[in-house]
Amino acid sequence: MQPVEIKIEQIASKPKATQAQQQAKGAPNIASPGAKRVGITTLGCKVNTFESELIGETLQTRDWVLVPNTQFADLYLINTCTVTREADRQARQEVRKAVKRNPDALVVVTGCYAQMDAQACANIPGVDLVLGNDRKLDLHELMPALQAGALPKVMVGDLDEHVSLPKQLLTTYESQTRAFVQIQQGCNQGCTFCIIHVARGPSRSLAPSLIKRQVQRLVLNGFPEIVICGVDLGSYGEDLGVADTHFDLVDLLTELLALEHAPDNPFRIRLSSIDPHHISDRLIDLIAQEPRLCPHIHLSLQSGDTLILKRMKRRYSADQVRERIMALRAKVPKLVMSADVMVGFPTETPEQFANTQAMVRDLQIAFPHTFSYSERDGTPAARIPLDKQVPVAERKQRNAALRKTGESIKRALLASRLGHEAFVLPERPAKEGNYTLCRAEDYLAVLVPSKQVKKGRWIKVKYSGIQADKLLAEPA
Repeated sequence: MQPVEIKIEQIASKPKATQAQQQAKGAPNIASPGAKRVGITTLGCKVNTFESELIGETLQTRDWVLVPNTQFADLYLINTCTVTREADRQARQEVRKAVKRNPDALVVVTGCYAQMDAQACANIPGVDLVLGNDRKLDLHELMPALQAGALPKVMVGDLDEHVSLPKQLLTTYESQTRAFVQIQQGCNQGCTFCIIHVARGPSRSLAPSLIKRQVQRLVLNGFPEIVICGVDLGSYGEDLGVADTHFDLVDLLTELLALEHAPDNPFRIRLSSIDPHHISDRLIDLIAQEPRLCPHIHLSLQSGDTLILKRMKRRYSADQVRERIMALRAKVPKLVMSADVMVGFPTETPEQFANTQAMVRDLQIAFPHTFSYSERDGTPAARIPLDKQVPVAERKQRNAALRKTGESIKRALLASRLGHEAFVLPERPAKEGNYTLCRAEDYLAVLVPSKQVKKGRWIKVKYSGIQADKLLAEPA
């Protein structure tokens, strides 16, 4: 899995609905007036977000109700990330915040940090249970024993033996704009800078039938965009062995796009992140031919220098990246790209960084999600001698320079869109007055007058101007 920006998601209490409405959607029963309160904090990636939503939904019974994680609660769940040291620090900080809100609450720490350093999590005052990735989706089954004080403080198992995979379907997301659907768990890659393949275990694919039922439920419940996510998305299907034939990501996407949808508001599919190695000719053709597959790729790039990629133990060379993306752009000319890019990997010279900067510029990566290399205990890269490490100050300078490159590409991209039409999905009220912030199919941020949009529905617009880093648009 690639480095991601750390974020905190709040799972708020659901909008009120009748018992019949909830049962029609497959949602849990309404909690009783005396129900206890659950606050969930999510750190890290889209897979964590999906899992937190699933945990929250399974916890909702007549005895428990979800509340924002900033409120007083009887149970706090912190779903952690460990992609960087900063992620670990933020996880500890969120646990302490929860304990401070209610010192008498039950506090459960789960996720990748819990899996990798269970004792550090258990040592934080106020923590009642440290739950590994092997059991995180089983919390609802463990609650009676947890409340009775009958569980050990640490329950972290071997991911080679068992891992939590979804067994039930998720009904809804609080955002009501787009829904994440996990199709795959774990990673077999073992990059030299990354610990996530240990924290998540080997790659495992969810059954196509379960994924299709999950997507269908979310679509029928009104979600106009489905984001397909996984730890190593492109490896989907490698472990399935369906009747001795290979069923891969392209096969899955083809079947998902054939699912039932509202004729006047067809759902679209977006890929969360993909390795250049997995951008096959078949995937390129599908994106080019299928208008409901969003023309946006988030590339797990890391570096634009072949030697650094080799030292990272990536699966491709710089030339292979260029060839794949140029092939994709040739068939999808309106493609917008974002990418994970790491700077300051041990031994990276100024010339090698320049190669990365040139690749970002040549491939027109408008949204480079740049990260300074962070040493992770237990990774091969962390054992590289200090004299081969790039000074922290230099890492920061390279990070800033790469971000600046991305900004110039984005400005040119926005200008090139003026006068064009596109489909956009409303997200939330914008800070810029009487506008709604929308997201286009290609990921660009768009401002549309609020009175002209309807939440949860795609709308075709024409771009008329630029405000800061967003496009201005009117309905076409």
